[in-house]
Amino acid sequence: MIIQKLEECPPKNGSLLKVTEMGNVVEVQYMSKRNGKQTIQMLEGMKQYIELSTGEIKDVTKHETRASQQKSLARTFKTARGVINANVTDVSKVRWITLTYAENMTDTVRLYEDFKNFNKRFQYFCKQNGYGKAEYIAMMEPQGRGAWHCHLLYIFDLIKAPYIANKTLSDLWGHGFVKISKLDNVDNVGAYLTAYLGDMDLESCTHDEIIGNELKEVKIEENGVKKSKYYVKGARLKYYPAKFNMFRCSRGVKRPIETYMTEEEAEKKVSAGTLTYEKTIKLEDNENDFESIINTRYYNLVRVDNQ
Repeated sequence: MIIQKLEECPPKNGSLLKVTEMGNVVEVQYMSKRNGKQTIQMLEGMKQYIELSTGEIKDVTKHETRASQQKSLARTFKTARGVINANVTDVSKVRWITLTYAENMTDTVRLYEDFKNFNKRFQYFCKQNGYGKAEYIAMMEPQGRGAWHCHLLYIFDLIKAPYIANKTLSDLWGHGFVKISKLDNVDNVGAYLTAYLGDMDLESCTHDEIIGNELKEVKIEENGVKKSKYYVKGARLKYYPAKFNMFRCSRGVKRPIETYMTEEEAEKKVSAGTLTYEKTIKLEDNENDFESIINTRYYNLVRVDNQ
């Protein structure tokens, strides 16, 4: 598969566009051709498959990490981005909490058991204090040394999320440390948090993790001083175990709404928003005689463009 970035998107020729509404964020995607052609066929026992283009029989490979399962992980991150954006439309109603262990805890089974127990205690605490039930979105993050963090977005059905002392959360957690972070001035929370889960800061990466990967510069402010921090894109992906469910949410969270419409209808839907991102790529698969141009645009419906 050859992927080529294009400077602009050619005429869409009346094709239907997929429009995904995710709270304040709307994704508009055009694809000139969709590949509905089957390229492989699984054999009995699901341990081998046939490449239909060549007739070659190959063994199904089991991967130990998700770094080699880029498509699966990309789908998970896209799902997470959509769900987060569909629910986090006002950051003042949200608390972003990170749970960490005092020890080098590497057991994924225990990770989810500890999270479930924390969530039960947290929900009881909220009920006792009149905060109601908070919906949650949970994302698990592996560290290079093997330890796990749990990132939680708690969404309250209140005018403003309640203040909860760090000491209270630490006591409810009981396994180490708790960090409460701000989401102020972040208008695409889904993209922000999922990038956070896949990328690693430059200082934490080994030489091998840096070579061949793209660096990303992020402007941050610490103690009133603005500075740049650099991340290595995708460096964390290899630490996710195969088939590990790194993203979960409560039943009450909203899901993105996907519809298909014309370019004219899509433009009307996002007319009040600001274009925040656009990318056009060309996909070529010569073996399967497939070619497609994909244009992806993101609009923010509440951002005011001051330029």
